[in-house]
Amino acid sequence: MIRDSLPAPAEDSPAPRGFDPEVVERTILQLAAACGADRTLAPADVAQAVAPPESWQRALPQVRRSAVALAEAGRLLIYRKGKVIDPAELRGVYRVGLPRDD
Repeated sequence: MIRDSLPAPAEDSPAPRGFDPEVVERTILQLAAACGADRTLAPADVAQAVAPPESWQRALPQVRRSAVALAEAGRLLIYRKGKVIDPAELRGVYRVGLPRDD
């Protein structure tokens, strides 16, 4: 998996609440770059890359906030059912990917 290429979270990392948005954004961009512009990334992959294995689900809200911020800045695309959506319209299940250089 893609997340296997990132370093594991530090053993003495802070509690799962309050994940650093900059770290999450950087991780999203790193994982998306590893996927390439033709593939998308699941939010769970990002959460598992930034959080300890037993509590990665707690990172999902920050992953969503970071994905929206990156999409609003034009650095990321958010997909729902295979189609790019407006980040303001994000509801439910989604995936993220890099903008294509067409």
